[in-house]
Order: sequence, then structure tokens, then C-alpha cells
Amino acid sequence: MEILHAGARLLLGLLPVLVFLAALVLLDSYKLVRPRRVLVLLAIGAGVAVVSLALNRALAGALGLDRVEVARYLAPTVEEALKAIPVLLLMARRRIGFLVDAAIAGFAVGAGFAAAENLQYFVTLGPSSLLLWVVRGFGTALMHGSVTAVLAILAKLLADRHGGSRWWTVLPGLLLAIVMHSLFNHFFLSPNASTVVLLLVIPLFFVGVFHLSELRTRDWLGAGFDSDQELLELIHSGAVASSRMGAYLGELKERFPPTVVVDMLCMLRLRLELSIQAKGILLMRGAGFPVMPDPEVETKFAELRYLEHSIGPTGVLAMAPFFHFSERDLWQFHMLGDE
Repeated sequence: MEILHAGARLLLGLLPVLVFLAALVLLDSYKLVRPRRVLVLLAIGAGVAVVSLALNRALAGALGLDRVEVARYLAPTVEEALKAIPVLLLMARRRIGFLVDAAIAGFAVGAGFAAAENLQYFVTLGPSSLLLWVVRGFGTALMHGSVTAVLAILAKLLADRHGGSRWWTVLPGLLLAIVMHSLFNHFFLSPNASTVVLLLVIPLFFVGVFHLSELRTRDWLGAGFDSDQELLELIHSGAVASSRMGAYLGELKERFPPTVVVDMLCMLRLRLELSIQAKGILLMRGAGFPVMPDPEVETKFAELRYLEHSIGPTGVLAMAPFFHFSERDLWQFHMLGDE
């Protein structure tokens, strides 16, 4: 009987947050975050929990803080700061393109953290009531995932608004996550009431985020696909010379050798093809069609790297008016490479 009771406690501590994460991944119609990355982020979140536990103990001893002060002030600050690091790295490496993948990535880190923390509590608490584990599984664990998701979403919004991710774009979200975590640990409401509020508010919040992100994704795909295709058709039709692109390339002939100008045009064509292919993959995913890996993608990226090396930094910079260098446009190349 005790084994069944222990198993029920463990499931209540782990399953709710993991099931909620799985639901977020399934609701993402464009499949922006691959399952493998979700698993990696879960593992990173679990590692962050281990580091946080040791750091909280060390700082609490050094500062002479009691358990209440640790729970209300120290732990929220340390834990949210450490959970922010993988989110910041993902944004710096342009692995987050939209609000949906920011939400999923942030929640995955928080879910891994919560799972590891609840495992630690399961070992140290021993026999305890099922109600405690309902609160920990449906309350505390969902709180950990949600506040890190809020951090990632706000960081992505600021990065989009300011033309790219910077180290400071994560700070407002980090501050908000710390405050939310601290308020939860103050227990202004009873643990049961806090759990009920979370279960009512969190799904509505994520539904709103997913809806807004889908609208932005459709707008970006529509506008970007059309402009890329028009430019590529212009190159393939041979009508470049009579266009503004041709006039600009004519000016470049006076500054670069003819062979370099040809490589520039080849690089532009290749980047457009890859951009259209990436957007096509997202459109197919959004429509529910399976997408098979393209064996030629690796060859195209190798050719692109060769052309960039051949042209050199100055030549690539001279081609900047034709290239899209927004966070989202650069993200699509990483997404295509991951495929």
C-alpha cells in the first residue's frame, strides 16, 4: 500500500508539468521547437535545479538567512537568474524565432527544474500527504515553468522591438519572473487557492500567446515568401540588368573583380532559395503535412560558406541591401540547418 502511495506522490509531482509541456509542443502548429531540443532543455533545467539547491544553501549560510527569507527572496532570485541563462543563450544563438518557441523553450527549462526539485523533495520528505503533492505538482511545478516562459516571451518581445537580442533584453522578464516567484512563495493565498488560480490563469495566458504568435508567423511568412520569390524570379529570368538590383551590381563592378560580383549574385540566389525553402517547411507544417529532410541542404550550406569566404567580409557587407538580417530571418537558416 505504501508503495502505491509513494508512486501516486511521485506521479503527482512530475506528471502535471510534463503533460502541460507536451500539450504546448502539440499545440504549436508550426512545430517550431523540435522534440530533441525540448528534451535537452528539460535536462538543462534539471541541472539548474541541482546547482540552485547548492547555491541557495551556501548563500543562506553565508548571509545568515532563515528558511522563510530563503523561500521568499533568495531562492526566487537565484533560481530565476540561473533559469534565464539557457534562454539568453538560445536567443543569442538565434534559436528562438517567435513567441511560441520562446514560451515552449522557457517552460521546458522551468519544467526540468520543477521535476528535479520535486524528485529531491520526494526523497527528503518521505511519507507525506497526497494533497501536498497535488499542490507541488499542479501549483509549484507549473509556477516554475510558467515564470520562465514569461521571462522568455518578454525577452523575445523586446528583442523584436529593438532589432535583435541583447544581454539586457532578458532583464525585464527576469525581474518579473523573480517578483512572480517571490509572490507565490509569500503565500498571500493558501497553497490550495494559489494552485487553483494557476490552473485557471496559465492555460488562458498561453492560449493568448499562441494566438498572437500564429498571427505574426502568418504575416511574416506571407510577406517574406512573396518578396523572396519575386527577387529570385528576377534573377532566374535574366532581367536583373534592368532592375535596381542590376544598377547596384553595376556599381559593385567598379569596386570588385568581375568574378567576385558573379559570386555575389550566386550567393544572393542561394540565400533566397534557402529562405524560400525554410518558409515552405513552416507552411507545410502549419498545414499538417509531414516534411522530409532534404539531403541537398547540407551541400547548399557548404556552398554558401564557400561563397561567403570567396567574397570576403567587405563583399558580404556590400551585399547587405539585398539580405535580410533580422533575428527572424537569421533564425530560419538555423531552423533549416537543424532539419
